[in-house]
Amino acid sequence: MPESRTNLNPEPKTSSPYFIGLLLRYSTFGAAILILLAGLLLVSWWLIVIGGLAVALGIYDLIQSKHAILSNYPVAGHIRYVLEDFRPEIRQYLLEDDKEQVPFSRQQRALVYQRAKNVSDTNAFGTLDNLYTHGKEWFLQSTISAPLENKDFRIMVGGERCKQPHDMSVFNISAMSFGSLSANAIMALNQGAKLGGFTHDTGEGAISPYHRKFGGDLIWELGTGYFGCRDNDGNFDPQSFAEKAVDPQVKMIEIKLSQGAKPGKGGVLPSSKITQEIADTRQVPTGQDCISPSSHSAFSTPRELVAFWQQLRDLSGGKPVGFKLCIGQPWQFMAIVKAMIEADNYPDFIVIDGAEGGTGAAPVEFMDNVGMPMVEGFLLVHNTLVGAGIRDKIKLGVSGKIVSGFDIARMIALGADWCNSARGFMFAVGCIQSRSCHTNTCPTGVATQDPYRQKALDVPSKAERVASFHKNTLKSLASIVGAVGLQHPSQLQPYHIARRLDDGQIKLLSKFFYFADKGALLDHSARADVFNQMWVMANPDSFLANNDALIAYNKDSRDKGKETGAPTEHSAGYNSEHLTNLTDGGRLIGNVNNTIRDFPPTSD
Repeated sequence: MPESRTNLNPEPKTSSPYFIGLLLRYSTFGAAILILLAGLLLVSWWLIVIGGLAVALGIYDLIQSKHAILSNYPVAGHIRYVLEDFRPEIRQYLLEDDKEQVPFSRQQRALVYQRAKNVSDTNAFGTLDNLYTHGKEWFLQSTISAPLENKDFRIMVGGERCKQPHDMSVFNISAMSFGSLSANAIMALNQGAKLGGFTHDTGEGAISPYHRKFGGDLIWELGTGYFGCRDNDGNFDPQSFAEKAVDPQVKMIEIKLSQGAKPGKGGVLPSSKITQEIADTRQVPTGQDCISPSSHSAFSTPRELVAFWQQLRDLSGGKPVGFKLCIGQPWQFMAIVKAMIEADNYPDFIVIDGAEGGTGAAPVEFMDNVGMPMVEGFLLVHNTLVGAGIRDKIKLGVSGKIVSGFDIARMIALGADWCNSARGFMFAVGCIQSRSCHTNTCPTGVATQDPYRQKALDVPSKAERVASFHKNTLKSLASIVGAVGLQHPSQLQPYHIARRLDDGQIKLLSKFFYFADKGALLDHSARADVFNQMWVMANPDSFLANNDALIAYNKDSRDKGKETGAPTEHSAGYNSEHLTNLTDGGRLIGNVNNTIRDFPPTSD
């Protein structure tokens, strides 16, 4: 360790340390003065201009008091701020390796760019992954694998009360608002969705003219600000909603309870960024900040939420209505499930947004430390619905760092019905992950309202890239499904994927993750007793936990000596009474994730 760090009274190594330090601090400023003098002596205008500007900058640095670095290092101190501004680009292009995810790796971004541009996405000389590291996962291919002809995988969303079910792709554009993204980016995404036959989520910023221009299918997201359907006080306006929701372009309605980037927190769009177009789209005034509250005013209890989604279903003419959330306190979601069961009224879909998501600005503490990651959040929702015996009534979508065919296949194997991607499609329209979305200075025109910056984003060519990225990603998904020996992603199961554990052991995901037995929550027989405990805490009349019920349950469990041991093959539900087995083609036991899907016929 250097002596300067251990000796509290170090002896100076030179006779004039202060003079040398002073010389080093002001050397750049001194060089600027010499350049100016040389220009005057040589009558060289370019030296005079360069030297004069540098000297003026140095004088300003000396007299300002805001930045200590500039005061101590006039002129030279600006190098720090230049490097800081370009740090994300320097890191991406010069320092990080191809697999370092901050938040997306170079290899992930390159994959999207290649597929969007319709160029080869194959690599040579083997994988860059360490296949023996803990957490590594891989699909188990079949000896009866075969390429699939159909690569346009679709699902139907709409329950018993839905009059206009929506036939949608298993891969769609996640919620990104006009205001967060530029007009040109919105147009490119929507035209791409139209070309590729998939669906575009509007985000909570309402339906803009740019969403409508090319007629791509829309999911209209309603956030806490009810933008596009609000009254002067910011409350939900049923008449305004109905006028827009009946538009044939709007295929589904999504209530946003929370989002992955900042769950439990509202947002503020500063008045300086609110153009007249944004104000008209959101139905907010100009000249003041646009506030998104942290919670909804249209409902305050689980039962009221159930009534609200039925109101939206009626006002929209019977279109599919669901909600999106990043899971927080599990008993609150379970309270919603109890309310829907008691009312016998179910949402047509639920989208689980992972805490790793986020295209817009959010406080660092929220991005890093609030909200449940996508996989855990999805499994909580999925297992709750299975345990309540209603999984077959509701379709589940997921969103959170999904950009590849493997990402989609993995989540569908765990039980999801479809996947959304936000940043993947941002890459497709030209995003370079400069991480300047909140500054209005996006270098590619994707996330800015600067008319000159967004003009560089060519809508027709980027729309083609959006459609190509979607098509080629589904092609990759089809390759995985075919390699496993199946015909449709809905046939994927957790036992088709293996995972290496910390100690080097290998487990199938069907054994690594917990999967609930159908109806287990209804009689408090879930093998993971924490599910039983959270279920009794859930109160359909309030989002607050019912702690008295939990105390009573725990006392009763102790009195009865409740068995909560490790699952057996029988207790796990692996019997013909509860499961639809797939016995053809040498497949393993069947519906581990209890999705109860209608599998398409195989070609065997």
